[in-house]
Amino acid sequence: MRYAGIDIGSRTIELVVVKAGRIMESRQTDTGFDPITEAKKILEGVPYDKIMATGYGRSLFEIVFEDAKTVTEIKAHAKGVRAFFQDARTILDIGGQDSKAIALNENGRVKKFEMNDRCAAGTGKFIEIMAKNLGFSIDEFGFVALDAKNELSINSMCTVFAESEVTSLIAKGADRKEIARGLHLSVVKRAAGMINRVSSNGPIVFSGGVAKNPCIRELISQTLGRKIFVSENPQMVGALGAALILEEETRVNHYDSIYQISPSV
Repeated sequence: MRYAGIDIGSRTIELVVVKAGRIMESRQTDTGFDPITEAKKILEGVPYDKIMATGYGRSLFEIVFEDAKTVTEIKAHAKGVRAFFQDARTILDIGGQDSKAIALNENGRVKKFEMNDRCAAGTGKFIEIMAKNLGFSIDEFGFVALDAKNELSINSMCTVFAESEVTSLIAKGADRKEIARGLHLSVVKRAAGMINRVSSNGPIVFSGGVAKNPCIRELISQTLGRKIFVSENPQMVGALGAALILEEETRVNHYDSIYQISPSV
């Protein structure tokens, strides 16, 4: 059987299909203004037997796709990360809408987590807005910040106030690269605090779209003194985890069913 996992995020939608634990297909698209329509598009022509949704749009997906199951982003990322890094114990996931620090036990189960989903501070949306204000694309923003020799302190993590602060610094003739590095450092300080509250040592697996940002990766490693690992496509981790969880649950339920109807001996 083929099991699909779909991660409906605020910025992008990812789809992964697995069979016997192996990735058969993966797709990605922008969420846009109508996530369900985009979800239907990404599923077109993709063969699968069962599907599980995660991400902020999972509840709406479950209403439209009545046979779909759902799983929290925390559990999905824990499962997806372990597929790439079997000994992972600490996860940092920064997506477009929220950020999460997750600690796992030796069996890969979630032991503790902390989540910021109340504002854009420290998320991919914050970075995207600040990149635009400074005249950089999101793809080049991390490299520009990494290239700066110094950083200018950004005191506010509120997106609105930070925008005003950045505008004021630009008006004063401040170096855009140094402003960019300061903004990256402000995100890292928030992320580092979350990580320290759930896990104090060992390497960190970084997932989500922001894991592609080289400056964020380097600053987190420097700030915490810990190694950072990133999979080839960190945005697919949640969708992969959902697909693997669904496959595992189906297999367990199948075995339980066989056991219940087997005659006693």
